[in-house]
Amino acid sequence: MITTQYLAEIIRELNRSVDLISNDEAEKLVNGILESKKIFVAGAGRSGFMAKSFAMRMMHMGIDAYVIGETVTPTFEKDDILIIGSGSGETKGLVSMAEKAKSIGGTIAAVTIFPGSTIGQLADITIKLPGSPKDQSESDFRTIQPMGSLFEQTLLLFYDAVILRFMEKKGLDTNKMYGKHANLE
Repeated sequence: MITTQYLAEIIRELNRSVDLISNDEAEKLVNGILESKKIFVAGAGRSGFMAKSFAMRMMHMGIDAYVIGETVTPTFEKDDILIIGSGSGETKGLVSMAEKAKSIGGTIAAVTIFPGSTIGQLADITIKLPGSPKDQSESDFRTIQPMGSLFEQTLLLFYDAVILRFMEKKGLDTNKMYGKHANLE
């Protein structure tokens, strides 16, 4: 296969993924964010990069959004929401974060392949995304892509779709959001 054929297959996999995501679960996340004072996002590895891009877009919309682990991240409180993107739902550091957030009384949202995972069980809102875990030998879901790539790509696109839903609910457009874009680049 040549590179463009691989790209076409990746896009087919992403198209199939869309039908496997619950709109009701997605809407619960949108509403959970709207009802929260501050939004915190977390993920490990590539899922963490997707979380950072999500926080950036929320900031562009004027939402008080933070990435866990950054030096400017404030205190998590009971009126806040923690959104964790984790394919396995078992990443130790993320589990600890979810447990701490739960003990504080805030809302936890898990975006994961495995809603029955430890993080999924701790979550108030769970969104199941399709994909395979890093060890695909343990999965019925098949992808040509390595490790968790399909989940991570779907996570980024899902977060972007949540942003579009927010824009719709808040009456925002890209021009209004651009006013909050970094200007010291």
